[in-house]
Amino acid sequence: MTTPLVLRPPKGAPFILASASPRRSSLLAQIGLVAAGTDPAEADETPFPAEKPRPYAARMARAKAEAVAPRHAGCFVLAADTVVACGRRILPKADSESDARRCLTLLSGRRHRVLGGICVIAPDGRTHSRVVETRVGFKRLSEDEITTYLASGEWSGKAGGYAVQGLAAAYVDFLNGSYSNVVGLALAETYTLLTGLGFSHTTSSSEAPA
Repeated sequence: MTTPLVLRPPKGAPFILASASPRRSSLLAQIGLVAAGTDPAEADETPFPAEKPRPYAARMARAKAEAVAPRHAGCFVLAADTVVACGRRILPKADSESDARRCLTLLSGRRHRVLGGICVIAPDGRTHSRVVETRVGFKRLSEDEITTYLASGEWSGKAGGYAVQGLAAAYVDFLNGSYSNVVGLALAETYTLLTGLGFSHTTSSSEAPA
């Protein structure tokens, strides 16, 4: 029987996820990290004029972390942001079927980038961040496929109007880079950031670090 491993912050400091996304919570649980709490950040997600996708992803992740950290003194705070870009164009988080239809029509038969901004703020104020890029390609979508996907409702609130872990997986014919980044959080890179700040794996039965 395997023994579950838990990823623990150093010196027992609480870990806060600055997101209400169940996807991100689930992804973190895969590497043994369960947040002591979640506190979604409120941030203006409007891109600056002529802002490129990579700096935008980095800026949004940092802004979210910096908005939440002051509310949780003595805690580690992690924030993330997922940006879908077609060329230099930043696609929206789809709030309506028309948004999602425009995104899917643009992505049909093309390759695009998913940029995941990650930012961790330590209790002592140290800030570690990075942006992870994954390249994704969609097959050419028929009108019926787009209509079927829109009817699923999976697009709601998703960057670029799709969720790769759902029905849209049937439309992806190319993926280079981190799959979990497309879902919502690049796990290998997040793990590297956290272990660089002193997080470590222990067995679930072990005492938390003193």
